[in-house]
Amino acid sequence: MTKGERGVGGLDTNENRHKIENRKSKIENLFWFSLSMAFAAMIGWMALQRAFGGEYVVQDDARQHVFWMQRFLDPALFPNDLTADYFQSVAPWGYTTVYRVMATLGIDPFVLSKLLPPVLWLIATAYCFGTCLQILPVPIASFFSSVLLNLSTVVADDINSATPRAFVYPLFLAFLYYLMKRSPVPCWIAIALQGLFYPQVMLVSCGVLVLRLVSWQDKRPRLTESRNEQLLSGVGLVVGCAALLFYAIGGATEFGPTISAAAARQMPEFWKDGRGSFFSNNPFDYWLISMRSGIVPRPSQLLKPPLVAIGLFLPLLIRSPQRYPLVQNITDKVRVLVQVLLSSIVLFFAAHAVLFSLHHPSRYTQHSFRVVMVLSAGVTLAILLDALFRWANQRNDWRRRLTALGTAIALGLFLMTYPVSVPLQKAVPVLEVLFPTRILPGYITGREPDLYQFFAQQPRDIVIASLSREANNLPSFSQRTVLVSWEYGIPYHVGYYRQVRERVLDLIRAHYGTDAKQVRQFTEKYGIDYWLIQQETFTPSFVEKLWGRQFKPETSAAIATLQQGTMPIVQQAIADCAAFKNERFVVLNAACVVRSEN
Repeated sequence: MTKGERGVGGLDTNENRHKIENRKSKIENLFWFSLSMAFAAMIGWMALQRAFGGEYVVQDDARQHVFWMQRFLDPALFPNDLTADYFQSVAPWGYTTVYRVMATLGIDPFVLSKLLPPVLWLIATAYCFGTCLQILPVPIASFFSSVLLNLSTVVADDINSATPRAFVYPLFLAFLYYLMKRSPVPCWIAIALQGLFYPQVMLVSCGVLVLRLVSWQDKRPRLTESRNEQLLSGVGLVVGCAALLFYAIGGATEFGPTISAAAARQMPEFWKDGRGSFFSNNPFDYWLISMRSGIVPRPSQLLKPPLVAIGLFLPLLIRSPQRYPLVQNITDKVRVLVQVLLSSIVLFFAAHAVLFSLHHPSRYTQHSFRVVMVLSAGVTLAILLDALFRWANQRNDWRRRLTALGTAIALGLFLMTYPVSVPLQKAVPVLEVLFPTRILPGYITGREPDLYQFFAQQPRDIVIASLSREANNLPSFSQRTVLVSWEYGIPYHVGYYRQVRERVLDLIRAHYGTDAKQVRQFTEKYGIDYWLIQQETFTPSFVEKLWGRQFKPETSAAIATLQQGTMPIVQQAIADCAAFKNERFVVLNAACVVRSEN
């Protein structure tokens, strides 16, 4: 070997060059990873600002899944509360444990629900970056995918809800990451955690493992001969079955069984405008885009930002490696995306076949499809951008290079300014086509602080009866029990909903009844302490809009009473029994209402 062929320290020039390239690659990966995490941190900061934007701010679904956890701090809250008991019984063990452990450290469950989303976004972003890097080892593709993941989830109320589905993205992406790396133990842990937080996505992961056990030889499916694959998938499936069994044993057995499809079809609750609206006479809506039954629920959200749709073209690009050279760098791990799609679709139809034992069919596609779309879109963007710059460098033409550079800058600006574009839409309406109309949706801001404070000052065992939608907020903002409300009237478990429906019917009869004895019996039966009356409560339009046809004929009878000009007993007591009053609401002392009847 000549002197010119040796580098510093006697190392071969090729070896030295290899080390330099590795160092350059690591720096490049670190740069794009840091940029991705910084973007996720920005999204998290926006979520924190929204969540802590007022004293009475709560995420919509947290009103169901978090309110009862205040029992961890004060076990005397919500005594004999049907709603709190039900939602506690259906909460996944892993999800409950996180809140329980943090409560032992003195962290209020609602405060934790606001602090968790930024952490989950960072974890999901890290795993998204790593997963995409294994499909295409080009860090800018991972950057695109992770940013698109953040942008796609920021317009949905999933991660920011801090409910069980908020954990889907970090856990599912962790599973894909370790699966592609063929790291068995972390992969099994990810599956177990999925089962403890959100079993539906665990079933999708198990479906992927089943597909990986199959290899095609001579166009025939056969069990794979890879021992490593058999071990990873086999143990993973055992872990999944164990987690599913654990979830099933701890399920809401006292409030069961799950309603059958035949029974649900006979109930207005499962049709349009019902609390559990599911069925539709429109096949397109029912099978494709419906929030609960469609295979692509809320497609407007799935394709936000619209740039995500570019991932649909990845299969076409893969077929043209000569035109798009970067395609040659795609690894065989890309087939995992196909396996995810197949698993999701099979489970979607399985859930339809056994309604509602596997709950909503859309749960098996909406999250996994989004993950596949953002990963595909990131890879596609990197391939197209590489092809654009190759085209620009083919000739010494400044116009081509300017075009390529301008395109790259425009793409970067589009992605980086997407979350803060909403205020600009009023000034530039065309932005509505490109940018979302809602960032971090689902937050509820309480508009009646004096009302919440009034109830919070009452004894912890009071029961409030109301037909107002404001009753949805009282367990969260006042930590007091409501007899029933629209938000908590989930009709999927027969044992629970039978009691809810009975309460609603009794409440409507007593609320609009003209028989003093009926009101007294209702008050004694449910231990009512207060009536919350909205200003419009005693108008036919209020009854029609609030409950509709879901509780006929009681609502029809109530409307008839009001139209006849007859004043219900509860309405008559407003003048004498008001314990609280503001511009929109009046609170009646239930004991006073009963006494005033005599």
